[in-house]
This record gives sequence, structure tokens and C-alpha cells, in this order.
Amino acid sequence: MDAGAPNHASAAAQQAECPSSLCMRLAETLPLDAGDALAGFQLAYQMYGELNADKSNAILVCHALTGDQHVANEHPVTGKPGWWSLMVGPGRPVDTDRYCVICANVLAGCMGSTGPASKNPATGGPYALDLPVITIRDMVRAQARLIDELGIEKLFAVMGGSMGGMQVLQWAASYPERVFAAIPIATAARHTSQNIGFNEVGRQAVMADPDWCGGQYLAEGKSPRKGLAVARMAAHITYLSESALHTKFGRHLQDREALTFGFDADFQIESYLRHQGMTFVERFDANSYLYLTRAMDYFDLGKDYGGRLAEAFRGSSSRFCVISFTSDWLFPTSENRSIVHSLNASGANVSFVEIDSDRGHDSFLLDEPELFRTVSGFLRGAARVRGFAA
Repeated sequence: MDAGAPNHASAAAQQAECPSSLCMRLAETLPLDAGDALAGFQLAYQMYGELNADKSNAILVCHALTGDQHVANEHPVTGKPGWWSLMVGPGRPVDTDRYCVICANVLAGCMGSTGPASKNPATGGPYALDLPVITIRDMVRAQARLIDELGIEKLFAVMGGSMGGMQVLQWAASYPERVFAAIPIATAARHTSQNIGFNEVGRQAVMADPDWCGGQYLAEGKSPRKGLAVARMAAHITYLSESALHTKFGRHLQDREALTFGFDADFQIESYLRHQGMTFVERFDANSYLYLTRAMDYFDLGKDYGGRLAEAFRGSSSRFCVISFTSDWLFPTSENRSIVHSLNASGANVSFVEIDSDRGHDSFLLDEPELFRTVSGFLRGAARVRGFAA
């Protein structure tokens, strides 16, 4: 596949395929929380490392909102390193010489798994908004079928940050007997009203673009690039911290010595956000953005247990390591602590680490030595308990 920029239809055109990935296609019906069902679905995924003889060393990595299955390999669209290549790989904290790492593009994603741009068997065209709304639990339900197909009875660990952390918590609640260790990072057991508000701004930006065409832009040969770019710009601010923004950009001007007294990108931060927005649209589908942000908004794990989050983990034998960052105001430490308190109340085996970082929510994707030490140490300890060398 050409690693350059995709055509005008953007990443959505890739939905019918599994670009540079393995692919699981199932004809069975997948029940969904919305009351609908998918009559057949596919998941695109990547595997790194080798399964040991009894398949006890498998780690499932769950990706965040704008991530995908390309954790530790060159991305087939952007040509850039995998989004967690600092964490996953030979000799890395999640050492693929010891563990077999699996990551699947989530349902409603846009890198090969069934999503809004996939073919709707009922019409022959893209699903667009006819795809049922997908929840975090639906994503995990599909991932469990993938793990079944791979013949893995119990995952050594499930880990991920942000929306990936939500999936980790859902795995621990839905399939406790299949998760030996869980590492939710920079996440929450439910979305706050503030975060729902940020997501709604992004969705409205997409839907206000005249090229969105009521969600039918693929059929019209168009793409709501401007709206999606604005959504990405707004969201990207929430992934950083004020300190990080000030340190990196301050009020420095972009390629000029004086203000233009116009509306071009006078400031470096403006130029940076515009670049983030325009590069994002080259690899992501607008309708997928709507569906995945909605999945995060709907996530409220405790609601499924009478509003008592501790009941979601009652009786679990999984070992947990919850990680947060001091400057993360999107998923602050207080949200992560509430998960820890609920795990303690349920009698679960849990450790908690708050990492001092001024880089905001995106810290979990960056070069954070304490994060790496925490993850590698927790996994080594869990491996000794599980009974295999790591």
C-alpha cells in the first residue's frame, strides 16, 4: 500500500480492507448495546512477538480515540512510527521478546475494522450513519471474539490509555476470568459532562461542514475535511497542559517578526494546531470520529451495576495497576483515584501510581521514564505470579 497521503475520500476509503494488517472476518451476528446487531463484522489487528506454548503471555493493547492497531510498526498511511513504539517492542517496557502483543482497530474505527465507511450488506453502499451506535462494551465484545479465534483462553494483561483505558476497565468487568492483569492509564470509569461537551463541539464542527452531506459524503465523493480538522484542533488542546503549551509555544510568532493584523496564523500555536488538523484528516474518517466520541460519552461503567462502580469488579481475581498524570486535566488524577477506591472496595488487588509530568493527557504516549518503569515492573511481577519467565 502507498504510504503517502490518501485520496480525497481520506482514510474512509480503506474501511473495506485491512491495510497492512491481519484481519478477522466473522459471519456471525454480534449483539450490540443499542439493541441492534451486526450481521457479520471484521476486526483489523496487529500482532507483535510470539505466543508461548500455552498462550499465557498475550497482552491486549487497547487504543485511544484517534489511535489504531498500528502500535509498534510503521503506519501504512502516515509512514510514521507506531503510536506506542516507545512502550511496545523488543527491549521496550512491553517487551515483545517476552510477550505477544495484540491490538485491534475498534469497531466503528477507520483502519479496516467494521465502521461507518464499511460496506453495508443491506444496501451495498457504505453504512454511514446506518451503522448502529457502538459502545465501549460492544468494542470489547468484538475483541473477545478475536481472542477466542486466536485460541487464547486468558489474557496475561490488558492495557491502554484514555479510551483504551475505558476498554481495559470494561474487559475487567465483562470478562474478569479472562484477564490476569489490567493496566488502565489516564482514564475514567465514565465521561464527565465537560468531556461530553468537548466531544459535542467536535461533532458539531464535523456536521456543520457542507461536505459532510448528512453523513453521506462518501456516496457524494466528498469529505468534510475542514470540519474534521477543526474538531481535531479543539480536541488536541485538551490533550496538552497549559504548562506544556507555554513551554513549547508561549506567544512566539510563526515565521514573522511582527503581527500581521489579520487572521493568518500569526502565532506558533495557531500554526501547530492547523497542522495537527490537516494531517489528521489524511488518516481518519469523519463519521468514525462521531461514533467513537459518542462511545466515550456513553461510557459509564458503574451505571451497569446500579451506580456502584465497586460492584463491577466484585470478586475479580485480576491484578490492577492504575496510572495517572499530575497535569492531565482531561482525565485528572481524581478520576483515576475513584477507580482505585472502587477496586479497593471490591477487594481487588490494585496498585496506583501518579506520575509527575507537565505534558498533560498525552503523557502516556510520550517518553516518560517513570511510566516505563511502572509498566515494566508491574508486568514482571505479574509474570512471576503467573508462572512464566519475564
